[in-house]
Amino acid sequence: MHARKAWLDGLSPRENRNVPPLDYARVYRLKAAHPNLSVMLNGGITTVDQAFNHLRCVDGVMMGRAAYQEPWRLLAVDPVLFGERARFASARAAAEALLPYIERELARGTRLHAVTRHVLGLFRGMPGARAFRRHLATEAVKPAADAATFRAALAFIAHVDAQVVSAA
Repeated sequence: MHARKAWLDGLSPRENRNVPPLDYARVYRLKAAHPNLSVMLNGGITTVDQAFNHLRCVDGVMMGRAAYQEPWRLLAVDPVLFGERARFASARAAAEALLPYIERELARGTRLHAVTRHVLGLFRGMPGARAFRRHLATEAVKPAADAATFRAALAFIAHVDAQVVSAA
């Protein structure tokens, strides 16, 4: 359930992301009134710590824009929510682990851009992030783009990227 009411008249989709204000208590009341109903909360959740706090009152949480724009935040999910070690120690390690998937998809005929467009925000705020995005935006769309194109983009990222502990 989205914690914000959408106004269909008078507001643009962009304005509906900020107006009216989020009402998490309304979602919590729904869950309390229907404990057997699975209630997932959506709206304005930008950190794993926020998600963790909401999970005290609902069954699930969605980090839509924050997860898409800055996917490195998701590195903190296992440590914060489950008390387990993260599968990857850094955004760079997660990106490197994507290479076998890229190779499989390319072999199936998928174009590189179809995969890489979803990781453009992976290194946001890190040294080399702009060059990484620029390289993928210009090279991954080409028909001959392959895993080497992605590796070349990764070369722009400094090897001292954010660790999991700072991802929350």
